[in-house]
Amino acid sequence: MNEKTEELRDIFTDVTDGEATVTESQENTRGSLEKDERTEEDRLETVVSQMRDRYEFETTLSDEELIHVARGFYDGDRDDVIADRVGGGPTEVFEARLSLHLVDEDDADEVDLAAIRERDEDTATLAEEYDVSNEQIERYRRVASAKDESRAANDRYRDEFDSILADAELSERMTTDVREDGLEDATEGMETNVDL
Repeated sequence: MNEKTEELRDIFTDVTDGEATVTESQENTRGSLEKDERTEEDRLETVVSQMRDRYEFETTLSDEELIHVARGFYDGDRDDVIADRVGGGPTEVFEARLSLHLVDEDDADEVDLAAIRERDEDTATLAEEYDVSNEQIERYRRVASAKDESRAANDRYRDEFDSILADAELSERMTTDVREDGLEDATEGMETNVDL
């Protein structure tokens, strides 16, 4: 220990009435790079359960199957691929995704959802105007409705899925880098004499 370190240790010991160490429990706050204590599966179950309680899901898929839908979505799988995994059809997976507020850019890339959202005309009229099938208009309306529902919740659930599934690898990599950098800074210039 150098002279300054010894002085600081003495001051610390005086201030803490001779206590050698002082610790205070800490908890992870928002923005922490540390992992949530719960497993990824537990966190996903919580999000799906909260959404099922808040919204009326129009799906026969179980919570576990909905978690598979979310994982597949973040893995970039198409609805038919996810459907093979969960034992449903692509339409059922599409509905489940939208119930979970997991809207893909390709779900309505050919049309202005804001325009469809504001229109009161029936499906056939809009289908003719946009030169698409009635089913496509219904699909667009469902996507617009899911986006509205997500926006009304401040995209809270989509953000939760993002933090669990999209950011998990990034967060782990950053945490490791921060720990390594901190250790490197703390040990810089230290000499070690190890007899083997």
